[in-house]
Amino acid sequence: MTALLEMRAITKEFPGVKALDRVTLEVKAGEIHAVCGENGAGKSTLMKVLSGVYPAGSYDGEIYYEGKLAEFRNIRDSEDRGIIIIHQELALVPQLSIAENIFLGNEAAKGGVIDWHETSHRTEALLRKVGLRESPATLVDNIGVGKQQLVEIAKALSKNVKLLILDEPTAALQENDSRKLLDLMLELKAQGVTCIIITHKLSEVRYVADTVTVIRDGMSVSTKDAKAGLSENDIVRDMVGRDMSDRYPPRARATRERC
Repeated sequence: MTALLEMRAITKEFPGVKALDRVTLEVKAGEIHAVCGENGAGKSTLMKVLSGVYPAGSYDGEIYYEGKLAEFRNIRDSEDRGIIIIHQELALVPQLSIAENIFLGNEAAKGGVIDWHETSHRTEALLRKVGLRESPATLVDNIGVGKQQLVEIAKALSKNVKLLILDEPTAALQENDSRKLLDLMLELKAQGVTCIIITHKLSEVRYVADTVTVIRDGMSVSTKDAKAGLSENDIVRDMVGRDMSDRYPPRARATRERC
């Protein structure tokens, strides 16, 4: 597989803090690439650099996407190229319907007037793709977090997504909803969508990922083939920087004297 994305020596600083220090990430077309690391390692910051939340000029290093230098000024720039990020905090408006949320800012209109019939028809098709059986008119406030994640993915598909980034997508989901979301990622991969998943759940890495990059203290420390016998201990060791053979050291039990 050829590289869809290359992030080279990305460095991002905030006042008094170097959040990213020459981080390198290569994502191949058609794969699911997991980015792992402890809280505060720099994973989300790296994705915000990629998606234009932190625009070109606010960081050092280079991003190459589809073989060309990419200098995204904002999220709209990256979305126009097919890069869609779904943040851990979902960007949906609870008081609007599913259809209104999916096409918010990208309305189907004729002569400056929103075509609600077309909007509903396109929403139904997108919901079928993500396996969500809800009416386009349903308010987002009336569906659970698991279904809201699917609405976000449907919204990404409406923008002809090529690279889908999911930041801790299962953090607030129950196990059943988590598995449905992971299965959908595998379906999207089969349809040619490249995915990056940020997660600290190593079981998810084993289930969906083709490649794993570990970031520690703002630096990329390893990139490995997830299908080549990579163990949880291997990933954890890279994440924390030491061998974890004694992850649960024995404790001395205190005894109380009997009178």
